[in-house]
Amino acid sequence: MAWGVDTVFGLPGDGINGIMEGLRRHRDRVRFVLVHHEEAAAFMATGYAKATGRIGVCLATSGPGGIHLLNGLYDAKLDHVPVLAITGMQETSVLGTGYQQEVHLDKLFADVAEYNMMVTNPAQLPSLVDLAVRTAYARRGVSHLTLPNDIQVAEAGADPYKSVAPVRAPQTAPVYLQSPGLPRQEDVEWAAEVLNRAERPAMLVGQGALHAREEVLAVAEALGAPVVKTLPGKAVVPDDSPYTTGGLGLLGTRPSEELMDEADVLFMVGTNFPYSKFLPEVRDTRVVQFEADPTRAGARIATDVPVVCDAKEGLRALLPLLARRDGNGHLAKYQKMMAKWRSDMEALENPDRHPIAPQYVMSIIDELAAEDAIMTCDSGTIATWAARHWTIRGGREFYLSGTLATMAPACRTPSPCSTPSPAARSSPTSGTAASRC
Repeated sequence: MAWGVDTVFGLPGDGINGIMEGLRRHRDRVRFVLVHHEEAAAFMATGYAKATGRIGVCLATSGPGGIHLLNGLYDAKLDHVPVLAITGMQETSVLGTGYQQEVHLDKLFADVAEYNMMVTNPAQLPSLVDLAVRTAYARRGVSHLTLPNDIQVAEAGADPYKSVAPVRAPQTAPVYLQSPGLPRQEDVEWAAEVLNRAERPAMLVGQGALHAREEVLAVAEALGAPVVKTLPGKAVVPDDSPYTTGGLGLLGTRPSEELMDEADVLFMVGTNFPYSKFLPEVRDTRVVQFEADPTRAGARIATDVPVVCDAKEGLRALLPLLARRDGNGHLAKYQKMMAKWRSDMEALENPDRHPIAPQYVMSIIDELAAEDAIMTCDSGTIATWAARHWTIRGGREFYLSGTLATMAPACRTPSPCSTPSPAARSSPTSGTAASRC
């Protein structure tokens, strides 16, 4: 509650009853959303994190219950959103004996979790919760705490063991400080120099730029650059913008593919686009990349100018250094190609086709959805229809299982439209929440 968590998704069981009792006592401040299967709880927590920017929390019992969380947690890991998983564990006195449902979930979760601990002493809990939540936010991934049954029902703060070393449980606080997102000035100047020389520039934007729509459009206008969007970044730029050529890859558009072949400078912003086959050949194209995580800069394509920064702050710093272009034939060419592409897509939406095509159904959903709708779809062919026949306009958002592309998360993604609890409103992280329907 001190971290502003007001919703937990989960399924009870004997191995998690102690935590469930805590949730029952505080049900006026923390809403527990009961699911029919633990996988759904993990999907819901991930969807909550994607749609709000706040940490999603899921809960499962010991053994098989915890195992069921993994698919949804890998979605959080691969799409880089903060999620905390809480699981039960057999009592400490029987661990290692092959007791019923004894699965060492801390070992099982080692690959999916950025922070992963089994609590063995009640005195650990306050600090470990702080570290787990802070790590999930900082590393944009999964944290996992598993609690043996006897620890769950122990007195809060109990420390049953004699300390033989000069130790004391840390006194931590529920505070997370966002790391600075400003790029180094010399890096921005270097990026501007390369971009200003471009004759056929292209921008590729991803989910890391979802909060930077105005800046992306301003840079595209200054450069006269068409904007390609990854599928998780579909909502970065409206689909009716004169600057976008839509998506890229198997779910993308023909103009975007041809743009990648023709561009002499590719400007990647907030994306770790994994399908390198669809990216330009580096021998023909120079690459500038704005990336928040240093380990991902240059991870997909050799990058001439890697800049570590937040997308919004980096683009703001870059804009004054760009030489504006007028009468750009390069952009006009792709605007004409996109007009043809949109016409082709509309033809597939024709209600007179027999049998009625799925594209028509998607177009009706697109027509009827509100201007601020949060749209989501499942994985598979349905994602192709959503990518090409759902349009981002107004305040619409779009989320899906992007990199994991797992099946069946769409029907389990909750709405973030709830009144924040008093804890959420006073939380040191509540400024990151998107509290709107």
